[in-house]
Amino acid sequence: MRPATVTAAPELEVAAWLNAHGSPSLAALRGKVVVVYAFQMLCPGCVSHGIPQAKKIAATFDRGDVEVLGLHTVFEHHAVMGRDALEAFLHEYRIDFPVGIDQPSDSGPVPRTMARYRMRGTPTLLLIDRQGMLRQQVFGMADDMQVGALVAGLVHEYAGEPQCDEGGCRIPLSTVT
Repeated sequence: MRPATVTAAPELEVAAWLNAHGSPSLAALRGKVVVVYAFQMLCPGCVSHGIPQAKKIAATFDRGDVEVLGLHTVFEHHAVMGRDALEAFLHEYRIDFPVGIDQPSDSGPVPRTMARYRMRGTPTLLLIDRQGMLRQQVFGMADDMQVGALVAGLVHEYAGEPQCDEGGCRIPLSTVT
């Protein structure tokens, strides 16, 4: 797993949100680590690995620190993966975190957020730090332990100068190897 080139995470272009109160945006989620799982209902790797991993992350980390978002990004079989089918899928798989429907493109089969992030397919995992910077982009299966360690590292990352007192010095966890 290689770190992405650190850049500001582009906003998600979403046609509609399911399981959400309002429209979550990356700008509104600054201050939290954001985990975005891009998936398709008819993607075997998404169903067998990506969705269960996203559910584990949502169940493991405090929602005050980590927000998990799904992004249904359909680039094939458009006719059978509409909103009604997605609503049934989310119910059957007991997915309770917000899921956005990637905005279809006017010029081709690849939806807008998928194109903006230059995703190679699904599942794709995006890890965005508390400052809104894209820190990891992983296509395909990612090891649960590695992903958990990356998310925990972002949660505990300290962006300021080391602070020392009688008990010692706190240093940024991202510098600890």
